[in-house]
Amino acid sequence: MIGVLLVNLGSPDAPTIWAVRRFLAEFLWDRRVLEMPAPFRALLLYGVILPLRPHLTRSAYEEIWTPRGSPLIFHGEDLAAGIAAELGQGWRVELAMRYGNPSLPDALDRLLAEPLDQLIVAPLYPQYASSTTGSTVERVMALLAPREVIPPVTVLPAFFDRPEFLDAVAAVARPELESFRADHVLFSFHGLPESHIRATDATKSHCLTREGCCDLPTGPARWCYKAQCVATARALAERLALPAERWSVSYQSRVGRQVWIGPSTESRLKDRCGGAKRLAILAPSFVADCLETLEELQIRGRETFEAAGGEALQVVSCVGSSPAWVSGLAGLLRDARVRRAPLT
Repeated sequence: MIGVLLVNLGSPDAPTIWAVRRFLAEFLWDRRVLEMPAPFRALLLYGVILPLRPHLTRSAYEEIWTPRGSPLIFHGEDLAAGIAAELGQGWRVELAMRYGNPSLPDALDRLLAEPLDQLIVAPLYPQYASSTTGSTVERVMALLAPREVIPPVTVLPAFFDRPEFLDAVAAVARPELESFRADHVLFSFHGLPESHIRATDATKSHCLTREGCCDLPTGPARWCYKAQCVATARALAERLALPAERWSVSYQSRVGRQVWIGPSTESRLKDRCGGAKRLAILAPSFVADCLETLEELQIRGRETFEAAGGEALQVVSCVGSSPAWVSGLAGLLRDARVRRAPLT
């Protein structure tokens, strides 16, 4: 039996102050998210963020909550069910969230209730970042460490440049773009502080030192999140036959006072990507529609774009549990399977 652990970031259990506060407390206590000594992190979290931010975040979640609950969770459940059906016998699939529920400890307990020949951990983040993939892997390994029996563990690599992912994004986006007829397509990725990018550069002399340093995810930029985002955007633009002047890249979800990678999505919306009247946005750092796509882009992003004189904005759906992504991710998981010769 091969166990598959699908992991996404997480969501509050409900759009309430206390549920959001619990979620933010777990999320922002992660040393890979707020990179600072624990005493300063505690002071910032409990003295500034948690007294104020849950009220704003709760309102945002209320805007997107559905009868099935959080979109991130139910899209993940649908994906897990589709993957289980696609892989068939000999595989067991569980969904977990790095923060919140369904929890990683509970998902691992269910997977390890019977002996596994292999455990494949699949972080559902297309591009690598320490605060997402790195945090997920660290937590899974910490949970496995005390167990008497630890099966062979394989971590699915970032799939930012894999055809299985890119083809699925293009398959979902193509009909929406054809019907919308945008003047410009903006690829909006989740942002990161520049300090997170520099930390992945082993040479400490390449990342964010010159224009074009993020053009290719190779050499010192191999683990550079921004370089992987640019590679994703270029590959998608090629698949969608977008001329160079009709697409661009930006980064969303900035918080705090740190310097973040840019340009920001908000600034691109305010200048209408150079004057576009009809703007389409793809968000290929997310595999499922969530707070960042449904509230930040579809609601607040549209308001910003229209206030700047834009006529129409279309946020293209994420791959979610689309047939193309179910098939593509199942293919990535099959490729990660370790095949052993039978014992004689």
